[in-house]
Amino acid sequence: MLKGRSARIVVTMGMPALVYRWYFGAHGLKSLERSILRFVGIKPIKETLIGMIGAAYEAKRKAWLQKLLALGCKGI
Repeated sequence: MLKGRSARIVVTMGMPALVYRWYFGAHGLKSLERSILRFVGIKPIKETLIGMIGAAYEAKRKAWLQKLLALGCKGI
């Protein structure tokens, strides 16, 4: 039913995104992609991980929002 659709997953976290990918293997993200999105026919699936949210200063937060806005306008 959703074949031909695409998705972008945006994950924000308090830890560095690299640690989440490398040490924890991004299991939650992989599970969401495989068990839900791909199962119903959504692909390609892109992902954006943003880490250290709590420690970021205001200019950095604005840069993230601009990046996400650009991704949303781009379509995927």
